[in-house]
Amino acid sequence: MWQDIRVIVVDDDDQRRHDLSVILDFLGESPVSYAYNEWRKLAAANPITSAGSLVAILLGECGIGTSLEKALSEINQWDHGIPVVHIGNEDLDGISDLELRHLIISQFEFPPTYNKMMDDLHRAQVYREQYSIRVGRQQQRDVQLFRSLVGTSRDVQKVREMMAQVADKDVTVLITGDSGTGKEVVARNLHYNSHRRHKPFVPVNCGAIPPELLESELFGHEKGAFTGAISSRAGRFEMAQGGTLFLDEIGDMPLNMQVKILRVLQERCFERVGSNRTQETDVRVIAATHRNLEEMIELGGFREDLFYRLNVFPIEMPALRDRAEDIPLLLNELISRMENEKRGSIRFNSAAIMSLCRHQWSGNVRELANLVERMAILHPYGVVGVHDLPKKFRHVDEADEESMAQLEKLVSETNQPTLLHMDSPALLPVNGIDLKEYLTNLERNLIQQALDDCSGVVARAAERLKIRRTTLVEKMRKYGLQRPGMPKD
Repeated sequence: MWQDIRVIVVDDDDQRRHDLSVILDFLGESPVSYAYNEWRKLAAANPITSAGSLVAILLGECGIGTSLEKALSEINQWDHGIPVVHIGNEDLDGISDLELRHLIISQFEFPPTYNKMMDDLHRAQVYREQYSIRVGRQQQRDVQLFRSLVGTSRDVQKVREMMAQVADKDVTVLITGDSGTGKEVVARNLHYNSHRRHKPFVPVNCGAIPPELLESELFGHEKGAFTGAISSRAGRFEMAQGGTLFLDEIGDMPLNMQVKILRVLQERCFERVGSNRTQETDVRVIAATHRNLEEMIELGGFREDLFYRLNVFPIEMPALRDRAEDIPLLLNELISRMENEKRGSIRFNSAAIMSLCRHQWSGNVRELANLVERMAILHPYGVVGVHDLPKKFRHVDEADEESMAQLEKLVSETNQPTLLHMDSPALLPVNGIDLKEYLTNLERNLIQQALDDCSGVVARAAERLKIRRTTLVEKMRKYGLQRPGMPKD
């Protein structure tokens, strides 16, 4: 019965419940409203099996003998993660259970203003969507961590090892590296593989927000705190409560804000702009920058004490030019994502890949992704050769046999097939090849890769290779392959 409902009003104040329903009807929300005990009986008889379109519960008076915390507990048991907008001005610090306290995303006194009501409903919808995404991701998490960080180079493996060490630790992480190297990818991976994964991940680009607005953006403000503050607004620290706050480009943060961030990190509390009420915060801070903060400290552009507070666990992202062996894998990943999103497709022949491996990528992975999209627009579903690449990416002659030999060596070292896709045009070496030996080696490498990716589970590896399990067992015996972790004879 809950599938087509967006908003539920639960309030023992009959007049207020009626008035709220009229307001929500006017806003096009088509709510349902109940007294608290009436809702309890319906909820017990009709447990929610799917989130459907339900966005929020507006919770008012809960009757005699029922505390706000008890009501929140029952709501949470009925639909875990449903955002609650509280009607009233009760002090939420009296709720001892932090998880229940965080269910309340906003409060308002009746009657609410139009802007306040619209803002609360929008926040509830965003919260609900983000919660659904987080739960979905958690259910689909692979047993192997950090798979979205593409690459097999030594530098990437080192980054993965460091991420595995710190992901479940509640410490501040500072991610450094050139622009476009994937610092936010690392931050999101750390969040989704931590105990905070069920809470929000809130990114903030400190360089994209005007300095005079950054304090309000981070800490929120009260109504009338400055010109244009027509209502109270929660900041990013409040939005990230219980989760992770990602401060991107923190090297661009002005000095006066650095002092306030330092205080939050040290004392775990802050005040909204225009308020003298101190709020406690429980967030994990991950910061990132492409700047050299130690040089900035010497020049007086960054606080030394903040640097040491942020630099508890540093992770440095390698530049793409320093891990050229990962470019074939990155191309595979970028093309697969583009195809999954129905944005076209493209292929690169071996000479083009070799040329890209020699390029000095000043924009790193972001520049590579932009090139792939550009080629997909210029040559839809085509095969890109060296002559099809923009001039600055042409670093080899397509007929250069030496370059092709280097590419074959590069690919064989990473145990990857020579071609990005099996339907790409194969380039026969001048001196020919032993086709039987080539196909045998290719099959053996693909089987071993499938076993490694599936942690040695033969049934899953067979499914990835689109063959029967018994066939895979026979081929493993034929090639003398072992599952990962199995002792060798």
